[in-house]
Amino acid sequence: MKVMFRILRPYGSNILNKYKGSSSFLFTDYRRYSVNTEGKTEVPLKYQNIPSENIRNFSIIAHVDHGKSTLADRLLELTNTVCIEEGKAQVLDRLQVEKERGITVKAQTASLFYKSKIDDQIYLLNLIDTPGHVDFSNEVSRSLSACQGVILLVDANQGVQAQTVANFYLAFCQNLIIVPVLNKVDLKNANPEKVEEQLRVLFDIEPETVLRISAKQGTGVEDLLESIVTRLPPPDANRQAPFKALIFDSWFDKYRGAVVLIYVQDGCVKEGDIITTVYSQTSYTVKNVGILRPTEFNTGTLVGGQVGFLTCNIRSAKEAHIGDTIHLKDEPVEPFPGFKPAQPMVFAGLFPMDQSLHMEMRNALERLTLNDSAVSITTESSPALGLGWRLGFLGLLHLDVFNQRLEQEYNAQAIMTAPSVTYKAKVTSKKLIEKYGSDEFCFSNPMDFPDPTFTVALYEPFILGTIITPDEYLGGVLSLCMEKRGVQKSSTNIDNTRIMIQCYFPLNEIVIDFHDTLKSITSGFGSFSYEDHGYELSNLVKLNILLNGNVVEELGTIVHSSKAVSLGRKMVLKLVDMVPRQMFQIAIQASVKGKIIARETLKAYRKDVTSKLVGLGQSRCGKRGGDITRKMKLLKQQSDAKKKMKMVGNIEIPRDTFINVLKR
Repeated sequence: MKVMFRILRPYGSNILNKYKGSSSFLFTDYRRYSVNTEGKTEVPLKYQNIPSENIRNFSIIAHVDHGKSTLADRLLELTNTVCIEEGKAQVLDRLQVEKERGITVKAQTASLFYKSKIDDQIYLLNLIDTPGHVDFSNEVSRSLSACQGVILLVDANQGVQAQTVANFYLAFCQNLIIVPVLNKVDLKNANPEKVEEQLRVLFDIEPETVLRISAKQGTGVEDLLESIVTRLPPPDANRQAPFKALIFDSWFDKYRGAVVLIYVQDGCVKEGDIITTVYSQTSYTVKNVGILRPTEFNTGTLVGGQVGFLTCNIRSAKEAHIGDTIHLKDEPVEPFPGFKPAQPMVFAGLFPMDQSLHMEMRNALERLTLNDSAVSITTESSPALGLGWRLGFLGLLHLDVFNQRLEQEYNAQAIMTAPSVTYKAKVTSKKLIEKYGSDEFCFSNPMDFPDPTFTVALYEPFILGTIITPDEYLGGVLSLCMEKRGVQKSSTNIDNTRIMIQCYFPLNEIVIDFHDTLKSITSGFGSFSYEDHGYELSNLVKLNILLNGNVVEELGTIVHSSKAVSLGRKMVLKLVDMVPRQMFQIAIQASVKGKIIARETLKAYRKDVTSKLVGLGQSRCGKRGGDITRKMKLLKQQSDAKKKMKMVGNIEIPRDTFINVLKR
């Protein structure tokens, strides 16, 4: 039996409280979904009385497509939290983009109640399903802040991949207890012994501590639940202390404002309490408090050690800071150490399709960035595209997903320009020093490229990349690394057939197509992850595009000097096909430091000015096409007029041309 009610505020809380504890009632909002409720266990009536010693807060971390969401489904089923229908897998992947791409983009939370077979006690397990792609490592980092342990999930067929390594060290550096688990052991090509040896070589994990499961079949998942209870520690919570909680995620509800996910460290919060955020020192009245199962379940109270949601009519994205500490009004507490802020790696301009839609686009951006705090946003204007924003992302997939969510969730059509990275300059210009407040400043827009005359040094961002590949593709992978200006740091044989390579790369070289090219070279078996490595001195130049000698600022780009000629040729060839022909010839050029490095010529329309002479037949003089002197005179007049048009005429470039050249 399917049961689903959609309740509009302000009546939702009263109706929900009336049916609290009933398994036949399921509340949902725009972010939730319908599930089969038959066999679903009730929330224990003494939910608040579950001691903190019986709480386990944990995340599932893994490389992309190693089975995190499938394992989450099995855990939800075995604890009778939901009954998942056939064809309704990955219930925690709620966004449309997640369903279409088959990846997890947003970390999701669910509270499970499990009765242990060892001591016959009820345990509260707070599960956080995290993304696996490197672009969403910020989601993983935020989720781990609310956990005391993790399940490190590894595909027994594919083995350790690049993001497995990155996620392991994320958890290791936060001193979390790690439970290693091999998934997909039921596959024909699974080799658990080989993968256990990889874990031992890379992470010093002893094989006897590794669990083997099949999340799809449910094999071994019951033992995993017992291991979560026995091997992971409870939260260090003091319920008698003043209320103190950490905001680790949020999303926007048009009826209730921001819905924030919190981890309660100490004390207790209930509906009607007045809370204050440490960062903004703003106070709010708590409207709803509850847990996610994985739909919202109103409990009225959250106590120390628990993870749940809270609404308090926060209406602005600027008021819900991820990593902020909340406490009861007039009962200040020591704030949590701040999150390491997400550092955007890739930048792109975003403009509305029509400038009349600017306000709607701004509102959509504010609401979506509330749900994706890793995105940075600043205003920007362009003579060609109008008023817009410059957005910072953690990677290209992050950019693509954000743009897709903007369109699907808010019906906002946007122009996204080509991605770029942030550079750093050291200058001597007093004007620039006064503008930026220092002789060093960062910029990502080519229009802000400093004058070389006043530039002491230019720096570009580097990353430390980790590549895991079968050794048979090693030659092609190393050639790709050299092509992308990579410098090898180390290589490690993780077993008899696979090797892990670490290289330093300029970020600009890997943001566009590195991952796709790597997959092509390695027949899909290679994996890649990266981490920030700071800035290094570099020979950067600004590549300008000129039309008949006039610089088109919107088409400028920043490039390493060794790549300037090849990129310049590509751009002028692209423009030849896109710039509309005029009545005069157009020279399309690429230049660096005033020197032309590439050129193409767009031919003019040719008007037959001699057609007004005596027709195509014989003239009175017996000459075809009229008198030759008259013909030459008309052609000379046309040539002089074209020269004059070229000197004084402005080349009008349609907006669509800018869009096609600038877009990804």
